[in-house]
Amino acid sequence: MTDEQWNILLSVVNGEIPDRPLTGFIIDSPWLPGWSGYSTIQYFASDEIWFEANRQAVGEFPEAVFLPGFWAEFGMCTEPSAFGAKIIWNERDLPYAEKIFGSLSDTIDLKVPDPVKDGLLPFVIQRLKNNQSRINKLGHEIRFAVVRGPLNIASFLLGTTELMTGLIMDPERSHKLLETITQFSVHWIQYQKEIFPSVEGILVLDDIVGFIGEDECREFALPYISRIFKSFDTQVNFFHNDAAGLISAPLLKEMGVNLFNFSFEHSLTEIRQLAGPDITLLGNLPPRDVLAAGTPASVKRETTEMINSFKERRRVIWSCGGGMPPGVSTENIRAFIEAVYETDKNINLDKEN
Repeated sequence: MTDEQWNILLSVVNGEIPDRPLTGFIIDSPWLPGWSGYSTIQYFASDEIWFEANRQAVGEFPEAVFLPGFWAEFGMCTEPSAFGAKIIWNERDLPYAEKIFGSLSDTIDLKVPDPVKDGLLPFVIQRLKNNQSRINKLGHEIRFAVVRGPLNIASFLLGTTELMTGLIMDPERSHKLLETITQFSVHWIQYQKEIFPSVEGILVLDDIVGFIGEDECREFALPYISRIFKSFDTQVNFFHNDAAGLISAPLLKEMGVNLFNFSFEHSLTEIRQLAGPDITLLGNLPPRDVLAAGTPASVKRETTEMINSFKERRRVIWSCGGGMPPGVSTENIRAFIEAVYETDKNINLDKEN
């Protein structure tokens, strides 16, 4: 992210209305390899291909803010690998982490991993080190430290069904597991900040928060996620949950979140009412069915309708409801960005008249 983009992002998060509406997308391995002409395994295995794919994206769409920007990641496998999960790699599909525990009782002696040495974490850091000078030469900086959320990591280590059952049937062991994961997450976030002082934001991604009830969210999500966002002083605390977000939305401010990306199944108006006026919303076009599967004309139409249905211009970044999915074309992204600018311009002209 360039200094100009970062400053615009901060101004939006702080409640200012920019001269031009801000568009932004979460981009990573589900979209970047295919869009830039590489296989998934090539993207993960090669520093050169990883850098080139990201360079192409920021060069093709300078109007958009890509979050977190030059993201060094290995799908959903980065953090589970530090705990010893076996990673299964595929040529075209995302890798996945096999669970390592059969039940909550098996997790009782789980140790906190060392982010300096364990799993794929050193490779994440080294990839950014290897490419930092080239990233900087493009005018970009490493702005975010990134971690999957505690419930998300726990679901990979234990299995989603086992985790959900454990939260209800064995809350004591569930808390112990989440405590271990949170200690690791805080260390991992702090280590990223230590290596890259330009980091001033934290991105936490946890879709499992969308599968639990209000009481469970307060008990098993809120305290641990808020600790991660307090790992160091930040300007942007970015939370991604594109599963059901109605339960967690009212708790975002308490979590320390000031930027939220959520499911397209919730309207911007609905999330604004639940989250309050202080949370910047990143959304909310359907990512797969419209942005990926639609035509440029349908993307423009749906984007215009989305903007016109949301009466606010403060603390909003126009995007899709989740990360950029596979198969989104250059033409559809262009159509989205053009529709955002044209619709906003027409709204302003109507106000003047």
